[in-house]
Amino acid sequence: MFDHVGFGVTNLAESKAFFLSSLQPLGVAVAMEGPYGVGIGKKGKPSLWLYETKEVPAHLHIAIAANSRSEVNAFYEAAIAAGGRDNGAPGLRPHYHPNYYGAFIIGPDGHNIEAVYHIPEP
Repeated sequence: MFDHVGFGVTNLAESKAFFLSSLQPLGVAVAMEGPYGVGIGKKGKPSLWLYETKEVPAHLHIAIAANSRSEVNAFYEAAIAAGGRDNGAPGLRPHYHPNYYGAFIIGPDGHNIEAVYHIPEP
């Protein structure tokens, strides 16, 4: 449904570094950047836009698709190393559905960032 999502952050440099470090295991990099903010995504397409604002943004939940459970695990480790706070270690979440494998991190502005994989392991 979404082509891209954008939201304000209180410190663009800090949030850019956090998201790039955390999402690098999922193949995410800077796609576009300018005075309006930074767009990050896969294969040169910005899917997540960050821009600096003095407003305190409301906390969001963003789930980013991973290509495997190992990518979910790598996201979690990278996000913790980048300064994220644990909000749910990698693992199955059968209360969502039997193959829901996710990890949750609280980012610099309090946003709940998730990596998720939905396909059963062979």
